[in-house]
Amino acid sequence: MQPQIQAFYDKPTSTYSYVVYDALGGHAAIIDSVLGYDPKSGRTDTASAQKLVDFIRERKLTLDWILETHAHADHISAAAWLKKQLGGQTGIGAKITLIQQTFKQLFHLGDDFVADGHHFDHLFEDGETFPVGKLTMKALSVPGHTPADVAYQVEDAIFVGDTLFMPDIGTARCDFPGGSASELYHSIQKFYQMPPETRLYMCHDYPPATRGPLYLVTVQAQKSANQHLAGHTSEAEFVELRRGRDKTLDMPVLILPAIQINIRAGELPAPESNGVSYLKIPVNAL
Repeated sequence: MQPQIQAFYDKPTSTYSYVVYDALGGHAAIIDSVLGYDPKSGRTDTASAQKLVDFIRERKLTLDWILETHAHADHISAAAWLKKQLGGQTGIGAKITLIQQTFKQLFHLGDDFVADGHHFDHLFEDGETFPVGKLTMKALSVPGHTPADVAYQVEDAIFVGDTLFMPDIGTARCDFPGGSASELYHSIQKFYQMPPETRLYMCHDYPPATRGPLYLVTVQAQKSANQHLAGHTSEAEFVELRRGRDKTLDMPVLILPAIQINIRAGELPAPESNGVSYLKIPVNAL
């Protein structure tokens, strides 16, 4: 059964979220939702996530899963808010525990933050399959950007997370803790070994002035034209290019608030005695 797929673009974070469903009145999964966040005021908003809610309610879908491809550093997940609105289980790759352990140390989180992944309803192992109504989805481990990245495949469609971008943009950075350009090379080869017509759905697009944002490309198009990693690019060539480029990149604007929330499956830190949640800003630590 072919999945029905609807993309939603969050312009402030250049992020694509997806609703994947089997049929009208059937079952759905959300992939990589966005909670709005203003770093100047510290205020959140649900405008982007509300579009997903409206779409699901209009089509009378039952939300089975709220999926993350990884703990994003460039936007905040709306998973916790969506779960309150629509139900469903939250899911992420099993190696999220490695990310939690790393950032528990960076943010000096207390003993009440246990880095065992329990914040999510389910941790997916590589190759694990799970139903979304009449559809069957598969989690694919694709480390490199972080050690814990996963992609989700349903039939001939793959939601690649932060691995590949559109061919004219290239590939994801690998300089976060535990990142590896060599691992990303091999993760992308998993996609390149699939049939050329396989559809790849991007998590981000950063379009040049000559075009608008795009989210869908085939394996063949990536192998033919990806400016960082085409089908003929060797591992050594890619690693050299990726490491050189990563040295020139600034940290994402939202990395400090986003990681603290995303390792908690989109939940804010517990409110303090005054009823306010607080995020930590480590000084001179990154």
